[in-house]
Amino acid sequence: MIKPHLGTLILGGLLWSAASTTQAFEQTGKVDCIAPANPGGGWDFTCRSVGRVLGDLDLVDGNVQTTNMPGASGGVGFSHVVQKRAGQENLIVAASTVTTTGLARGQFPGMGASMVNWIGTLGADYGVIAVAADSPYQSLSDVMQALKENPRALTFTGGWDHLKLLMAADAAGVDDLARIPYLGYNGGGEAVTQTLGGHVDAFTGDISEVISFIESGDLRPLAILSEERLPGKLHEWPTAREQGIDTIAPNWRGFYMPAEVSDDAYDWWVDTIDTLYASDEWKSVMTQNGLMPFEMHGEAFTAFVNDQIAQISDISRQIGLSR
Repeated sequence: MIKPHLGTLILGGLLWSAASTTQAFEQTGKVDCIAPANPGGGWDFTCRSVGRVLGDLDLVDGNVQTTNMPGASGGVGFSHVVQKRAGQENLIVAASTVTTTGLARGQFPGMGASMVNWIGTLGADYGVIAVAADSPYQSLSDVMQALKENPRALTFTGGWDHLKLLMAADAAGVDDLARIPYLGYNGGGEAVTQTLGGHVDAFTGDISEVISFIESGDLRPLAILSEERLPGKLHEWPTAREQGIDTIAPNWRGFYMPAEVSDDAYDWWVDTIDTLYASDEWKSVMTQNGLMPFEMHGEAFTAFVNDQIAQISDISRQIGLSR
């Protein structure tokens, strides 16, 4: 056997080290952040606020440019990234629970969650099921028992947000979910008015839509759909889990990026968004905009996305919403 010369080993090691260094991802230049909706909405907020903080913390080399790409509840942006932006490592896309709902219901024809890389979350607006202060229902368990006996026992309302209710009812063992009466409105405000006026029995939506009514005492939460009790003034209200109904419904905000990027680039973005999330600057943004803690990144976030799509898809099939 011919033994390699010591100098050859050293030189080879140096060359390998240099090669591995050059393969590591180093972000340079402008970052493009796609907000798959018109300016002013949640996805636009996600891109612009994150872009600002990334720059303030010098986490990226260049500016972050927001590109609005509305259509099909995020489907136009998703299709664009899948079909035209594969391999682009300076591109991130704002996403939320609306994205997974669209994928679950088949609203992005021919496309699935595995066609992009899921980076991480930046917080969430948690779901809530609430009633008027004088409602006879004192807990979510009371409501679900009534629905088990008769799916039409109560009428619910919200801003076209009935999946939160159906997820809770499904977890509680309620049969015939499609029979539960639900009145959807274009915004949470009108739905709250209907609840306070006694025209419906309960409201389902996001905390940010009703926080002022909860604080004023007009609405009483039956359950917050979070993993644990929320901080601050909301801490006194129980979760669905505490009542034996295993339902978590965060309207999370986060990012995905194209397929066919290097592992180094993906890991870099996961670490960078994690760093941003932990910063005081981002905590301030969350406080100012009503976002609650919800941190999930990399593989854990990807698994969560897939689980959420499966759950929404199953419920959608039960009530005839899947395509």
